Amino acid sequence: MTTSTIPETTTDWTASARRIGENLRPGVAERDRTGEIDAAAFDRLREAGLAAALVPIEFGGGGATHREAGEILRELGRHDPSTAVTFAMHSHLVATQVWRHNHGADATPVFRKVADGAILVSTGASDWVGSSGTAERVDGGYRVSARKSPASGCEVGTVLVTSIRWDDAPDGPRVLHCAVPMAAPGIRIEKTWDTLGLRATGSHSVVLEDVFVPDAAVSLIRPAELWPPLLNVVIGAAMPLVMAAYLGIADGAVELATALVAGRTDPHLCQLAGEMTNAHITAQDLVDAMFATSDNLGFANTDDHAARTLSRKTVAAENLIDTVRLAIETVGGVGYSRTCELEMRYRDVHGSLFHPLPRAKQTQFTGRVVLGSGPLG
Repeated sequence: MTTSTIPETTTDWTASARRIGENLRPGVAERDRTGEIDAAAFDRLREAGLAAALVPIEFGGGGATHREAGEILRELGRHDPSTAVTFAMHSHLVATQVWRHNHGADATPVFRKVADGAILVSTGASDWVGSSGTAERVDGGYRVSARKSPASGCEVGTVLVTSIRWDDAPDGPRVLHCAVPMAAPGIRIEKTWDTLGLRATGSHSVVLEDVFVPDAAVSLIRPAELWPPLLNVVIGAAMPLVMAAYLGIADGAVELATALVAGRTDPHLCQLAGEMTNAHITAQDLVDAMFATSDNLGFANTDDHAARTLSRKTVAAENLIDTVRLAIETVGGVGYSRTCELEMRYRDVHGSLFHPLPRAKQTQFTGRVVLGSGPLG
């Protein structure tokens, strides 16, 4: 496994991400056509120390802040949208462990694995509260079967961070949260990811067939039908990072659009450029607010914080999509051509709609919290 080389100072994080992004950029269009993930990109992210950037220094990582991790993802998104969004899936799992560490939990095993080069694969978006799959209690652990999709980066990942429904638990349906090596017997990948955008994220289906999960690999067992406080933590840790990657996608669109019309002063172009800037700044401010209220992963585990984070996520996504749409409108018909990178970025930025929670579910979630009935009513 490739080990990391941590930059000497945290001021190197964005510069390191920029060097990697510039190196990846020439192959982005081809990967968008083929739908193949760039496995070598993740070797570079390990070697540069970015995969372990969030891990505290005392555990062999880089000690980057939550906001610095967001800047890494934003910079990658400027150059390679699919790699940035895939890397956000790994990064948000590490950020969740940093939150646990900051609040007194022992996250040493995960930190050590990531510092040694592990790439984490998340299935949380599809699992949500009730999860899926089947679990059977056996001596020393569980036998589990499930189909998890999407699982971004599963072809390059080393550890699957997932949950399994245990309907036959003694006290009623439960959900097991666990981490399983991608190389474990009974795990396979089915290439099902064929989408409008973010085609090179490798977000295929991971199938688990009678996989043994030892007790030591189970981090939490919870009721299946009650809102778990863990998800408040995941939302607060993940959404700023995920949206930072999409902000980088929009950054690249704005940079390209302004370069293509530089020097022109047509009244309609000035208006469109102003509208594009309004949407872009609004999205930036919302993502910035998400990091500010994160308090460097020191935020309180509350429904209110989760609800506010999700509200910002929805409005940021809408403005990011508007930003790229207006970038295309600003440059005119060339932006609608597959030969122009704006077309790809417009498809890619729409992925922001589907991370937890999609707009309609988010407004219900936030509305319930505001009215005091709890996230699940």
